[in-house]
Amino acid sequence: MQNNQYQPIIKGNKMQRFLKGVEWLGNLLPHPVMLFIWMCVLLLILSAVLSYFNVSVIDPRPEGAKGRSAEGMIYVVNLLNGEGLARIVDNLVKNFTSFVPLGTVLVALLGVGIAEHSGMISAGLRGLVINAPRKLVTLVVVFAGIMSNTAAELGYVVLIPLAAMVFHSLGRHPLAGLAAAFAGVSGGYSANLLLGTVDPLLSGISQEAARIISPDYVVGAEANWYFMFVSTFLISGLGYFVTEKIVEPNLGKYNPNDADDSTVLESKIEPLTALEKKGLLWAGISMLIFCLLLAWTIVPESGILRNPKTGEVAGSPFLHGIVVFIFVFFSVPGYIYGRITGSMKESKDAINAMSKAMSSLSMYVVLVFFAAQFVAFFNWTNLGSVTAVKGAEFLQHIGLTGPLLLVGFIFVCAFINLMLGSASAQWAITAPIFVPMLMLTGYAPEMIQAAYRIGDSTTNIITPMMSYFGLIMAMAIRYKRDTGIGTLMAMMLPYSIIFLVGWILLFYIWVFVFGLPVGPGSATFYTP
Repeated sequence: MQNNQYQPIIKGNKMQRFLKGVEWLGNLLPHPVMLFIWMCVLLLILSAVLSYFNVSVIDPRPEGAKGRSAEGMIYVVNLLNGEGLARIVDNLVKNFTSFVPLGTVLVALLGVGIAEHSGMISAGLRGLVINAPRKLVTLVVVFAGIMSNTAAELGYVVLIPLAAMVFHSLGRHPLAGLAAAFAGVSGGYSANLLLGTVDPLLSGISQEAARIISPDYVVGAEANWYFMFVSTFLISGLGYFVTEKIVEPNLGKYNPNDADDSTVLESKIEPLTALEKKGLLWAGISMLIFCLLLAWTIVPESGILRNPKTGEVAGSPFLHGIVVFIFVFFSVPGYIYGRITGSMKESKDAINAMSKAMSSLSMYVVLVFFAAQFVAFFNWTNLGSVTAVKGAEFLQHIGLTGPLLLVGFIFVCAFINLMLGSASAQWAITAPIFVPMLMLTGYAPEMIQAAYRIGDSTTNIITPMMSYFGLIMAMAIRYKRDTGIGTLMAMMLPYSIIFLVGWILLFYIWVFVFGLPVGPGSATFYTP
């Protein structure tokens, strides 16, 4: 009789109670949209109460700074009086349409949508995994999972089942392949060699939060690119190690009789056709040409996309317009691939692909509407500034500064992520509090955002609150019928722990040992 190798790890001990507790607490939380609605209501009530008691703090910004009052104090503003309610009504639509992450994500996804619906990204992932040398299959699967994040859910619906099939075809345990791909797609969510749709999304929220302290602060989509580029290789290596040395040995030899759906064992991996290979070749050539043209505009000192005032890349049209280049980088090769393979026979097919990509964002648009109101209310009431000043004073008073402060912040984000799985929803709620607070302790928003992304990614794979957790469960059950939520959590827990520890070590060395910028032109420390 085959017993589940992971069941003893969680049965009857503290880990099982902890995971069950997380699931129970997460189920108590309302939908993210309702969460923002209730938080907006709470903000309005708090603004009235704290304003009544004249709650205030000393403005930390230097004299003459934009937005600083003449008396040098920050008071909580009441939004439940006549003036406050009028401001809410007048700006409700403007808050939504001017919310920075909305436009940037929509533009980036237009290009990614063409590349995804033409089949280019799917074919690229299949070719990468299928053609990988046998000894490097695990490493390639984790790496492909990380790279798949440029195309939203594609990694979940294409790569994870593909990885299970590849492992089974090689005589290995299919759940080990599933776990490796899941670890890359979800545990390595923030790492990537390329900028994707998540980068402008998070940077826009960070920028709004940073402007609570510095009204003109700009956080670009490329703010964390250096750090996330290197993180790709770290997470790939750690994912390989955990799969080969911990997860697969514990799973043991696979018994086909454990399968709940025997058809998955008979599924064949379709190799790339000659037409798909030709399409990928010409798509790759077009990408290379585009990158060379882009380099021509920014590498020479006279490059036309450099900063016209300073001649530097920092603050240049190139960085300000990075989302446009993401759009072109994916849309042109995607369309070329589609025309060659026949998946896009005319220009309207590309338009339909962009339309389908937009339709997938319907829930995101609804979420953004209420998130934008929450961020705006938080700024108007001055609760963000008051909380930041009070919080910074408390941290300095207890001596919690330096690396320990950022590590603590990462753990807080990782814990919150167990119950609020949406990266955008979590950051929209926490950024207005933590970004200003940590800025006042001397850290730049770009670096704070990089720390957040570590915590947000590493616990995705062990929480049932993650939106695709049920899908992964369904895939696992097809190969092993007695797989339960606790089983899957326990299987993914080693990835979560080792990713978190390894990523924190990289962050510490990167920031506090070498003092490197986390992205092009990104500051490490903030000086008012």
